[in-house]
Amino acid sequence: MAHLDRARAARMMQAAGLDALLLLSPESFTYATGAPAGVATMWRRAGAVAAIVPADPAKDAAAVVTDLFEAAFHATSTITDIRINPIWVETGDIRGLEAASPEELIQTAWSRQGRPAGFQRPETFDAIHGFALAASLLRDRGLDTGRIGVELDSLSVTDFQLLTSALPGATLIDATDLVRRLKMIKSPAEIGHLRTAVELAEAGIVALRQEIAIGVSRDTLAAAWEAGARAEAARRNVGNLTGVWEYVSVGQNPWTRGGVVQPGDLIKVDVGCLIAGYTSDTGRTFVCGAPSPLQSRLFDALQAAYDAGIAMIQPGIAMREVHRITSEAMAKAGFPGYTRGHFGHGLGAGLGSEEWPFLSRQSDVIIEPGMVLAFETPWYVDGVGGMIIENQLQVTPDGHEVMNRLPSGLVCL
Repeated sequence: MAHLDRARAARMMQAAGLDALLLLSPESFTYATGAPAGVATMWRRAGAVAAIVPADPAKDAAAVVTDLFEAAFHATSTITDIRINPIWVETGDIRGLEAASPEELIQTAWSRQGRPAGFQRPETFDAIHGFALAASLLRDRGLDTGRIGVELDSLSVTDFQLLTSALPGATLIDATDLVRRLKMIKSPAEIGHLRTAVELAEAGIVALRQEIAIGVSRDTLAAAWEAGARAEAARRNVGNLTGVWEYVSVGQNPWTRGGVVQPGDLIKVDVGCLIAGYTSDTGRTFVCGAPSPLQSRLFDALQAAYDAGIAMIQPGIAMREVHRITSEAMAKAGFPGYTRGHFGHGLGAGLGSEEWPFLSRQSDVIIEPGMVLAFETPWYVDGVGGMIIENQLQVTPDGHEVMNRLPSGLVCL
């Protein structure tokens, strides 16, 4: 299903003086259409697919779809006005057809597709053709000479030149920030994906904790986490687990991908699961045995900063204020030199585990209901180890809800 709110998008486009959005990245295509973008987007080049969202809600959205994923698009999207962009993969559909020979059968299938004489598939996909199809959809809506919002940060210089040639009468406006602000408010379905993802990740953390013992390797703990998360997905019959990731470290080097647990070691667990492409993000810290005075001192400072910062996460508060209060709390805890670029971020279906907006001193974003954020106070000190407190929050009309259920303090085992 599509997660884009047409009414909200219309208000934002009208305020920005845009006539339409032309969404070309695979993530934005799926966000606007509810359908998979397909394999032709694997190279991060524009032109294989496109979603057109007019500012006028009375004008239907439209899409450019690759031929290999046409059936999947029809099955998952409510958008009906589409143009088909052929890619390199040979296809055919013989359902409901009869013919005297295999050759005639396939030829009839191709004819039904509307394949012209002399048809040749491109090496991967033809971006010029894809942009021309998008231009035709805009033209059908009287928008090809309008102000068209495009996520310029997703376009190469080459692709931008091709797009400009396809829309010579349009004014292309950078709508990167507008699309980000659209995506930062999650739909109920998106929130559901993120909630399921964090629940699976925490089931994995429980499994990892049970394996912590002297002599156990980092890789064994990481495998226990993944096995626990996948087992919980199987137990709950979660069929849309699309990935997992982990940054587990053991011992005094917080960046190592090896090592075995020794007495007094910190075990830093920073993990996430992906549901339908939406990633969770959770961080916990364990210590094998009693913590040293230094470990306790540093973690207590992180806890004080976390407690101060999370109390600020509510509607109407600027993200930069959360960063300021968290930083000041670290200074009051005895570490005025502690500096971190951001204390958390949005969560969604972006390329990595961290999505704009960021809880940073540069941010001009005001917290709103419907946002899902990861809030964190980490510290990585060679000679001590990695430490992190990180929870996933849903911003509510009167504050926030912590989606995590496991305790977030330093756990001594």
